[in-house]
Amino acid sequence: MSVIVRTLSPRRRAFAAIALVLMTLISAVSSARAQANDWQKIPIPALPPFHPAEPKRVALPNGMVIFLQEDHELPLIDGSIRIRGGSRDEPAQKVGLVDLYGDVWRTGGTKSQTGDQMDDFLESRAAKVETGGGGDSTTIGWSCLKGDFDDVFKLVVALLQEPEFRAEKLDLAQNQLAESIARRNDNPASIAARESIKLAYGADSPYARQAEYATVFAVKRDDLLTWHKTYTHPNNMIVGVSGDFDSAAMEAKLKAAFASWPKGPAAPKQKLEIHPAKPGYYLVSKEDVNQSNVRMVAPGTDRRNPDYFAIEVFNEVMGGGFSSRLVQDIRTKRGLAYSVGGGIGTAFDHPGVTRFVLGTKSESTIESIQALYEDVDELQKRPITDDEIKRAKDSILNSFIFNFDTPDKVLHERMAYEFYGYPLNFLEQYRAGIEKATAADANRVAGKYLHKDQLAVLVVGNPKEFDKPISALGPVTNIDITIPPPPGEQQGADGPKDSPAPKGADAPKGSASASPAAPAASNPEGKALAAKVVESMGGSSKLKNVRSMQAKLAQQSKDEPAAEMQMTILFPDRMHLAMDSPMGPMTVIFTPGGAFMSAQGQVRAIPASAAKESLDQIKRDPTFIAAHVDDPKFAFTSNGSEKIGAVETKIVDVNADGVAVRWYVDPGNGVLLRESYTATGKAGPFRGETDLSEWKIFDGVNVPTRHINKQDGKESSVVTFSEVHLNPEVDPKLFDKPASPPSPQ
Repeated sequence: MSVIVRTLSPRRRAFAAIALVLMTLISAVSSARAQANDWQKIPIPALPPFHPAEPKRVALPNGMVIFLQEDHELPLIDGSIRIRGGSRDEPAQKVGLVDLYGDVWRTGGTKSQTGDQMDDFLESRAAKVETGGGGDSTTIGWSCLKGDFDDVFKLVVALLQEPEFRAEKLDLAQNQLAESIARRNDNPASIAARESIKLAYGADSPYARQAEYATVFAVKRDDLLTWHKTYTHPNNMIVGVSGDFDSAAMEAKLKAAFASWPKGPAAPKQKLEIHPAKPGYYLVSKEDVNQSNVRMVAPGTDRRNPDYFAIEVFNEVMGGGFSSRLVQDIRTKRGLAYSVGGGIGTAFDHPGVTRFVLGTKSESTIESIQALYEDVDELQKRPITDDEIKRAKDSILNSFIFNFDTPDKVLHERMAYEFYGYPLNFLEQYRAGIEKATAADANRVAGKYLHKDQLAVLVVGNPKEFDKPISALGPVTNIDITIPPPPGEQQGADGPKDSPAPKGADAPKGSASASPAAPAASNPEGKALAAKVVESMGGSSKLKNVRSMQAKLAQQSKDEPAAEMQMTILFPDRMHLAMDSPMGPMTVIFTPGGAFMSAQGQVRAIPASAAKESLDQIKRDPTFIAAHVDDPKFAFTSNGSEKIGAVETKIVDVNADGVAVRWYVDPGNGVLLRESYTATGKAGPFRGETDLSEWKIFDGVNVPTRHINKQDGKESSVVTFSEVHLNPEVDPKLFDKPASPPSPQ
C-alpha cells in the first residue's frame, strides 16, 4: 500500500492516506465488536484487606488524648486540637458566641503578642495557626515546616493558655457577622438549607438556632474569656499531629508542653431536645427567582444504630449518585430537575436529618414533588434488587479508600471516633458492614425509616410561577424569613431598614483595626475637615455639579495580569463596566433594580450581596461624598488621629447616605490620604483600606488616580486611572439589562 501511495499524485495520495486510516478504524471496530460481550467474563479480584496506617495513641494522666501519625513524604508538620463544647452549648440569648470565639481567639492574640504580630511572624515562615468554632467543639490548628515547629507550637500553647480576646477584634468580628446576617437571604439554596434544618429539629433547637443582631451584639469580651475557662482543659481535648517527625521525640515535646497542665472540670453536657415541625407543606415566597429549591425533611438516626450500614447502602441506591433511582427517574427520564438526591440522615451523636433535595424550574415545582413521592412509593412496588445493591456497594467501597488515602485523613477520622466514643476500629467495621448489607436489609430500612407522610416539605421559590399552587398538595404554612432588626432600629417590610452601623466608637481612637461607624450627625471639627477636603479637590462650586463620571482604568490584582476597563458611573446608584477578559468582551451593570454580567452572548444575574457592595462603593467615592458635603443625608464626625507616613492625619467618620466610610485627612492641606470601610468579597466580610495618591485635575476637579487597596491589612489590588471625564453625556439605556441571545430552535 505504501508503494502505491508514493506513486500517486499529491491529491490522490491524500485520499489514499485517509482510506488507509478508515480501513484501520473499521478493523479496530470489528475487533471491538467481537470482544464486546467478553468484558463480563473478566475476573474481578476481591478487594485487598483494608489496613490503614495507624496513628499512635497516647493518653496523658490529665485526660488529654494525643494521636501521632508519622508521614515523611514532605518536611511539614500539621496539627489540630479539638476541644469539647460548641455552638449547641451556647446560651440561646447569645447565639453566635462560639463563632465569635473561634474568630477572636486567634485574631485577639495573647497577653504578650497581638494577632497582627502573630500574622507577621507566621507569614515570614509560610506557616499558619488558625482557630474556629463548630457545632459541638472548637479547634485550634497549625501547619508549618518541620524546622519551624518549635517556634510555631509555642504560639499554639500560648493561645491555649493565655489568650487575650482583644476588644477591638471582637468589635470587628461582630461587624463581620452582622454583615453575614444582613445578607443571609440573598441565596435561595442557603435559605432552603437553613429553614429546612429548623423544620427537622425545631427552630428553638441548638442544632437549628441562628444568630441575630441582638444575640451577636449581646456577646461581650468576658463571655469569650468565660467560655475559654469553662471548656479549655486538657481532659476535654484531643490532639492530633501528623508529618515529618519521630513519634518518640514528638511525644516528649507534647508531654513537656501539656503533662503539667492540671485536669479541669469536664465539659458541661446540655440536654438537647428536638421538636420537629409537623409534616406538611411550608413555603418561603421569593419572587425574584425563577427556580424552586425543595427540601423534604424529618429527623433521622445516629451511626451507633445497627442499621447504619444498611442505611448507607440504601441511600446510595435511592439518591446517592448519577446511577441512583432519583437521578435516573426525575432528572434523566423525566427531565424535571437539574439536581436531586437524598436519603436517611445519620450523625455521630444525635439524630441526623433525613433529607431529599430538589432543584427545578418554577414551572415544574409541584410535578417534581409528586415525582419524588412516586419514587418513594415505588420502593414498595419495586423493591431494591441485588443488582442495585451490588452497584451501590461497589460505588461505596471503590470510593471508600480515597477518603483515607493519606495518613492525615486517617488521623482525623481516628480523632473523630475518639471524640464521639466510637471504637477506634470503626473504619474497618464500616467496610465490613457495607460488604454484609443485602437487598433485604436495604428494603427493610427503607420501610422502617422512610415515610413520605412524615416529611416536612419546604419550597423556596416564586409561587406565582408554579405549575400548580402548593395547596393542591395540602395545607400550606408560610415561613417569614424577615431579619429582625438590631435593637433600636426600625423594621422594614423585608428586614432592617439599614444594615447595622458597624461598631467602632468604643475602639481606641486612631486604631486602624476599628471599623468605621456611620455617624448620625456631624460635629463641628468633622464638618471643618470635610470642607478642607472639598477645597483640596477643587471647591464646592466645581464638585456640587458632578452628576456622572467616565474613566479608563487598569486594575492589577496579585498574581493576575492587569485588567483594563472603562467605567461609567451615574451618581448615586448606577455603574457600567466594559472590559476585555480571557472570555472575550465583558459588560457588568449595577443598578438598584438588578445587576448583570454579559459575556460570550450569555447574560447572568449577579447576586444581590455583590450588587449591594458595588452600589455602596459608588457612595464611598470621594468625589460623590465631596459633592454632598452640605447634604443633610451626609454626616461628618471627627474621631481622633492616626499617623500615615510622616503625616499625623485627622480621622473623619462619614455617613454617606447610609454607607459608612472613614477618611484619613491631612489637616494641613485637606488632602485625603486614605479611606477605610467594611466590605464583603468572595470570601465574606473584610476590613477594607484604600490609600489614595497621585492626585490630578480633570475638568477642574482634583481626583486620586492611584488606589492601593487592602483587605484585612493585606494588599489586594492597585487601580490606576489614566483618563477621567466628569459630567459626560450618559445614555440611561446604558444601564438596561443586556438582551439575552435568542434560544436555539
